[in-house]
Amino acid sequence: MNVQDLKVKIFADGAEKAAMLELTKNPLIKGFTTNPTLMRKAGVADYAAFAKDVLSSITDKPISFEVFSDDFKEMERQAGIIASWGENVYVKIPITNTKGESSIPLIERLSARQVKLNITAILTREQVREAVTALERSVPSVISVFAGRIADTGRDPVPTMVESRKILREYPKAELLWASTREVLNIMQAEEAGCHIITVPNDILKKLSKWGYDLTALSLDTVKMFYEDGKQAGYSL
Repeated sequence: MNVQDLKVKIFADGAEKAAMLELTKNPLIKGFTTNPTLMRKAGVADYAAFAKDVLSSITDKPISFEVFSDDFKEMERQAGIIASWGENVYVKIPITNTKGESSIPLIERLSARQVKLNITAILTREQVREAVTALERSVPSVISVFAGRIADTGRDPVPTMVESRKILREYPKAELLWASTREVLNIMQAEEAGCHIITVPNDILKKLSKWGYDLTALSLDTVKMFYEDGKQAGYSL
């Protein structure tokens, strides 16, 4: 399968404006996701200014921006502000706060107000069920399951993603997103699991040039890399 033939939509995950604007030119990139951690790493100092600046250029692809409070009342206030920035904006709400308290009541209120939500930091099927049943069926939404973090625990995330896709079949406006992508293989796994979206960081996006690359040729490239690095280092025995 060619990468252009994938049904799963590839979203770029990051918070560097120049990279985001460059990726808008790539027909493979169907949307964008951000979070406070990525923004901090990118040196974003003014959250609203950054978001509005990006949105002034990216108007035709969905972008998710996350609330950053731990208080549900404040989360709701922030969500209202973020949602007002554009029709293509999705508001990311974590499935719980840092105390482990459920965000479901907040999700219900925001979805009832027609706010497009991206429910994030989900790792279990139970959380998927709770989140999707709290959403208004007529409002577009995203359910972000952190498959890469599931894999970090030694568990295969694919069964969780397959089951999550089955749960979402009754909710035509809700899309399943494979989050915390670790390698290019995850894109094919997301495709086969029936995910609607996979969000991919820039370092993995750069590896897409190797999609379907001949393995014998890649072996030779690897040998050449080792040789050149040894030569450049000036090693001798």
